[in-house]
Amino acid sequence: MAKHQIHSIDFKRQMVQEYLGGETLHGLSKRHDVSRNLIRVGVEKYQTGALDEDAAAAFSSDPVFQACR
Repeated sequence: MAKHQIHSIDFKRQMVQEYLGGETLHGLSKRHDVSRNLIRVGVEKYQTGALDEDAAAAFSSDPVFQACR
């Protein structure tokens, strides 16, 4: 597993949906090559709405978005 790999918000949402759909942490971490803790954090953020806040922050800091303003 690579250190400090950055995953897209869509990828994190996909993992959360798979976990909430019944996939195990172990299975997801092996298949996507991520730590189980990353999945746990993603689920927690999803359940509190913080994942949407992360997406909004990423979108608003995107240089392409800034150029369109």
